[in-house]
Amino acid sequence: MSTTLKEFLESCENLGTLRLIVTSSAAVLELRGKIEKLFYAELPKGKYANMHTENFEFHLNMDSIKQVKFETGEAKRGNFTTYAIRFLDEEEKPALSIFLQWGKPGEYEPGQVENWQILKQKYGEIWTPLPLETL
Repeated sequence: MSTTLKEFLESCENLGTLRLIVTSSAAVLELRGKIEKLFYAELPKGKYANMHTENFEFHLNMDSIKQVKFETGEAKRGNFTTYAIRFLDEEEKPALSIFLQWGKPGEYEPGQVENWQILKQKYGEIWTPLPLETL
């Protein structure tokens, strides 16, 4: 699939409520929200996808993302499948992970899993975005 990360992020708006996770060497930040109303900025450090909500701000340096990987797993608490998309940096480490967010364990929003599967089928299990020339 030859497209940009910008186009991919915009297609993630169909995923509904997500758990966005960023991990550093000292902390893990998790928040619930939807990817929506993205806007873009080109800064000296890179091209950024941005989102502002009432509860958080999101800024992703798209130039730092080298691959996108779809993963399924087993929930740590409960017996159900989890659905994740990992945004990998140049060291193939997750810079950002997004999981489909469930209400009750294993109960996803209508169409959520299907939309994740459509994206995985379209982009493949591991996908390398085209570089962004301009925003």
